[in-house]
Amino acid sequence: MPIPPAAAPSLRAHLTTPDGRRLSYLDFGPPAGRPLLALHGHLGEGAEFGGLAAALGSDGWRVVAPDQRGHGDSDRAERYGREGYLDDLGTLLAHLGLARHPMPVLGHSLGAVNGYHLAASRTAAVSALINIEGPAYLPPVDPAPLSFLLDLPYTASTREELIAACGPLAPLLEGGMRPHRDGWRLGCHPRDMVDSDTRVLGDHWNQWMATDCPALLLHGTASTVLPTAQARDMAAGRPGTTLVELDADHWVHLRRPRESADEIRRFLRACSLST
Repeated sequence: MPIPPAAAPSLRAHLTTPDGRRLSYLDFGPPAGRPLLALHGHLGEGAEFGGLAAALGSDGWRVVAPDQRGHGDSDRAERYGREGYLDDLGTLLAHLGLARHPMPVLGHSLGAVNGYHLAASRTAAVSALINIEGPAYLPPVDPAPLSFLLDLPYTASTREELIAACGPLAPLLEGGMRPHRDGWRLGCHPRDMVDSDTRVLGDHWNQWMATDCPALLLHGTASTVLPTAQARDMAAGRPGTTLVELDADHWVHLRRPRESADEIRRFLRACSLST
């Protein structure tokens, strides 16, 4: 995952889910700010939205960015389908007292899919969608696209040893490495990511089309995950959707942070003016 830009100050906190797992999240901005839920993709974590939170802070936004199950500082889970991810989001919003407050939901990749599934299941809870590279259709393939991770160790005695074991994948993974017991670990367990990746493949068009709240679809034209043709079909087929294309790969919000933040800020301001 590309290194995120400089982050806004944040509070790192944790809660315990009904099944006893730790769910970790970052809370950027003042408690009285307007809440925005930000959901990372596979191999990511909430910290990647620190730069965006800094950019949105001047407009009074409070960005809440969880480490989704199995990612970052959140515990691993038994289930990585949509139901499990959405259960965690419901628990988080209730914990923060935000369950009855309509808010924009931003997501990248897996997080974007979870975001528009959340909107489809809890329409009144989501006031706007910001979809960064979240397809409505992911071709089912076997093995799953992230299966290359299964060749990697989850832990090592030192960070240097873990980086060396990752080989050419080290630039993608080293930002998420963290201390673990007597050594270091990856930010996500390879088996969990392959399980989650497998379960997100398929057709999500019904959920993408289920709502008509304002939506921004931010697409990197060099992406190998969301084809440009599909991005344009997603924007054309869903009412109230604005497509913005930037010259970047799948991590468009990290490759082009300033342009992405400007587009997101512009979209959120337009949503505020229309309410």
